[in-house]
Amino acid sequence: MQIKGKDDNQGTEDEEPLPIPGNPAREWNMTDPSAMYAGEILLAVEKPSRYTGGEVNAVRKDPGACRLLFALAFPDTYEIGMSHLGLQILYAVLNGLPEVACERCYAPWPDMEQELRRRRMPLCSLESQRPLAAFDIVGFSLQYELSYTNVLMMLDLGGIPLRREERGDEHPLIVAGGPSAFNPAPMSAFIDAFVIGEGEEVVKEIADAVMAVRARGGKRREQLETLAAISGVFVPDIHTGNERIRKRIITDPDAWRQPLCPVVPLMKTTHDRVTLEIARGCTRGCRFCQAGMVWRPVRERTPAVLEEMAEAMLRATGHDEISLLSLSSGDYSRIEPLLTTLMDRYYARRVALALPSLRAETLTPQLIEGIRRVRKTSFTLAPEAGTQRLRNMINKGNTEEELLVTTEQVFAAGWKAVKLYFMLGLPGEREEDLEGIAELAHRVLRTAKNRGQVTVSLSTFVPKSHTPFQWQRQIGIEETAARQEFFKRRLKNRNISVKWHDARMSLLEGIFSRGGEETGDLIETAFRLGCRFDGWSDRFRFDLWEEALHRTGIDATASLRERPWSEIFSWERIDCGVRRDFLLGEAEKAEAGEATPDCRTGSCSDCGVCDDRTGTGCGIVSPVIVPADAPVGTLVSTFAGPEDAGRPEKAFRLRFTKLGPARFLSHLELSTALSRAMILGGIFFVYSQGFHPHPRISFAGATAVGMESRGEFADIRIQDPGAELETIVARINAGLPSGVAVTAMRELPPHDFSLAEIVKGFNYDIILPEEIGEEDLQRCEADILRFLDVKSFPVRREVSGKTVLKEIRPLVTGLALDRPSRRIILSAHFGPSGTVRPTELLTFLFGFSPEAARGIRIVKTATHPADFAGPADREIMGTSCRKVSPLTA
Repeated sequence: MQIKGKDDNQGTEDEEPLPIPGNPAREWNMTDPSAMYAGEILLAVEKPSRYTGGEVNAVRKDPGACRLLFALAFPDTYEIGMSHLGLQILYAVLNGLPEVACERCYAPWPDMEQELRRRRMPLCSLESQRPLAAFDIVGFSLQYELSYTNVLMMLDLGGIPLRREERGDEHPLIVAGGPSAFNPAPMSAFIDAFVIGEGEEVVKEIADAVMAVRARGGKRREQLETLAAISGVFVPDIHTGNERIRKRIITDPDAWRQPLCPVVPLMKTTHDRVTLEIARGCTRGCRFCQAGMVWRPVRERTPAVLEEMAEAMLRATGHDEISLLSLSSGDYSRIEPLLTTLMDRYYARRVALALPSLRAETLTPQLIEGIRRVRKTSFTLAPEAGTQRLRNMINKGNTEEELLVTTEQVFAAGWKAVKLYFMLGLPGEREEDLEGIAELAHRVLRTAKNRGQVTVSLSTFVPKSHTPFQWQRQIGIEETAARQEFFKRRLKNRNISVKWHDARMSLLEGIFSRGGEETGDLIETAFRLGCRFDGWSDRFRFDLWEEALHRTGIDATASLRERPWSEIFSWERIDCGVRRDFLLGEAEKAEAGEATPDCRTGSCSDCGVCDDRTGTGCGIVSPVIVPADAPVGTLVSTFAGPEDAGRPEKAFRLRFTKLGPARFLSHLELSTALSRAMILGGIFFVYSQGFHPHPRISFAGATAVGMESRGEFADIRIQDPGAELETIVARINAGLPSGVAVTAMRELPPHDFSLAEIVKGFNYDIILPEEIGEEDLQRCEADILRFLDVKSFPVRREVSGKTVLKEIRPLVTGLALDRPSRRIILSAHFGPSGTVRPTELLTFLFGFSPEAARGIRIVKTATHPADFAGPADREIMGTSCRKVSPLTA
């Protein structure tokens, strides 16, 4: 029986993307929207768990019961987007509105984009697999310039016209926010409305406004006019004059505690942890830093609120790490007692703490000692410049002495590696500054006393809007390359490694960071040429960007030029709160090498954010600073448990399922989900010893991605849960993703057989496709008889990149066809070198192509226990583990 794949013409990655018609509801394959991303398509991509949905804490509302459908779209991969706190906050805020259904969508990787285009299927949300074109509002997060082509790719795949003037009443409103929205010009041709500033309050106002207009029958134009009247919203089609758009800001961070139940990712993400935002804003005043300017003023959450949020998020997620997030975590007023309290409280749960944004001058010995107690990989610091002269010019605010004292303490505390971030091409940079970077790297290495590693990371300075350096020149590719060559020659110590950001990427960032509306044509041209994921080095196609620059006539060198101080920029219509005259004054101070002190500890620098007398500020009287005596440690945790519970250890064996969308989870993803669910269920693991303790949990082998199972098994060692097994199972199941459920659990006696010893084989149901006809079934029966009649049946198998012959006949103990259900029933056992893979029978015995075999549903139905297994193990592993005879089930 020979079944070929549906389409052997897969194309290549470098081909121009296939165009998508304008109306997906009529022209795309949408016969079964509820199963849009299932079966064959997910098995054809590298990481199917990016697209399945069904995560713990994901919100699934009935769209028919809601008045507004809102899609939050992140123009990067699932693992990047799921690490972004802002998206989780807006998801919680919007789904907290009873009449709004908010869902998520992430940029598909090129393999998924190719499959969607080949099958003429639209890009859909995770929660309901609804096409983007079917939402009322699609909101994009613009975190960095090199994601712009991904925005167009997602619009195109979603069936939404790229340019706003091409959209009609039948299309969703396209809204965007994030740091890049502070210069909206490059994306203004594609975005209907930009949210400037912080989104918690304004996103609710947008939802309410659109629902009100739609309720009275208002069309697209009226919706845009209503949005334009909301403070902090810039609508390019309406705001065509000299209107200034003032940024939105949250004045009381304690009043906004979302998300308390963040969505728990199915796969390993960039930041797989609880993100606890301890403060917003920064007043250090680094002159190159856009975030430090546009997110002013500083607003700190009180320790009591932070403790409550940490408790709620740990209880809701099962994460084993908390990241204390702000632009400068060490500046938080009560950072030392907060860090100590959280580490002590959750030690029994083995919860680690991370401080991702630390400055050398804020690191006290107490902080370093606190961080030393948790996981240590490398310690990151950002001197930015190699000499004190240049650090003063950029207003970095720290000294070389402070850096060296810090690194000496860090190495002494047990860290083996320190990473130092520097920028090339800073305003006022001289050759002595480059030499200073090299000298500083060697001095830092000497503080390690010959037992450490130093990594020097170099990036090119990119002038950003709304900063004192927005008038400065950016160096080009050749100048960056010359500086990189200098460090290749200068830093040849085996304990010093040098890394740098791609200068070509920096060039594009520079074009867009200060670009005007004309750069929109460049973005669209590059997209149509095939540019995607431009911030990923393995996907970056600079040759296509060069072609796009040529076609649009944009001069890259002119885009990087120095601007006169008299030049008025297009983004100055966006009021970030910091006045133009303050930025000019800081630019002049930079030329003079004069520093500006932090206004939290020094005098007010009169930047304009906290001054509303002229009507140009944001109406905030002063920063929100936690008092020095704010109480810490007042929360009584019901989740953490005592440091030593004193309960005896017990071992249990679990049987659980991997069905439906869960079949696309890898073994690591499945085991992580199970471990988290147990923590959520109140279970205290027994941990391994060593530098990185792990919960004591083991599994009975790994089921292949794409295969379903009614009988997966795990052994766990935990502290006595003190509850009935039925109660424990219910608690665990409440925290598992869709398709995973514990179906049996039993306590193991001391010195019982391990799963590796007791599991000897499995039964599988192979469900044949509907298109298999009567003749094919007859050939299938003949193939089974032929197989059972031979003593040897070798197959080709890829092992460590090599093709080897694998003998599988002795591993098959039963093979049968059940005609009524169109199932092939396989019984297989483990041999010294493994077992048979069901797909090997499909391809080498039954003649399916590898592509077709991957799309066939396979279910592991039962497990074969060893002959010496007792009644309890036979019961938990299922009693249906019987051998099958030929041609009968």
